[in-house]
Amino acid sequence: MDRTEAIIVLNEMLENKNLVRHCLAVEAIMRKLAIVMKQMHPELPEVEFDEDEWGLVGLLHDADYEVTNKDLQTHTDIIVSKLLEKGVSKRIINGILGHHELKKPNRENFLEKGIYAVDELSGLITACALVRPDKKLSSLSLESVMKKFRQKDFAAGALRHQILKCEDELGIPLEEFVSIALAAMQSISEELGL
Repeated sequence: MDRTEAIIVLNEMLENKNLVRHCLAVEAIMRKLAIVMKQMHPELPEVEFDEDEWGLVGLLHDADYEVTNKDLQTHTDIIVSKLLEKGVSKRIINGILGHHELKKPNRENFLEKGIYAVDELSGLITACALVRPDKKLSSLSLESVMKKFRQKDFAAGALRHQILKCEDELGIPLEEFVSIALAAMQSISEELGL
């Protein structure tokens, strides 16, 4: 499956434009994270950090969120079924499952570990941008995001413990992880409407 096909699947399954934007944000971060992880782990085969594969996982991870009525017991079932029918690799499917603790509590590789931490961070960064006077990612700084990260009542739905997995599961310090994600989202700010 290529990105064009994935976008079609995403748009068929999601009507909420904010959810589509969330998936685009996670895609951008995952692609950037693949590059960073490849540089951190030159001893591993390059296939472990395939940017297109990481991007597809990010793009499609929440594709069935609406059609499952946000039910966490069934979330990912429909998109996984659809992707299996299309012959998508088990690695991409496991990556998508990796963001869902109920479906894959033990993340086995960097792709699965990455989506788990990235998913929540994209929401936090979006919330940080939306409280800015201009509501733009371009004016958002790493320091601003870190300050909001420490405010537990700000964007409380963005699970900090999940974001913090960047440190022990990916080996990336929190501030560096936030910086990677912020830069990735800023690079597609027009698509995100931020």
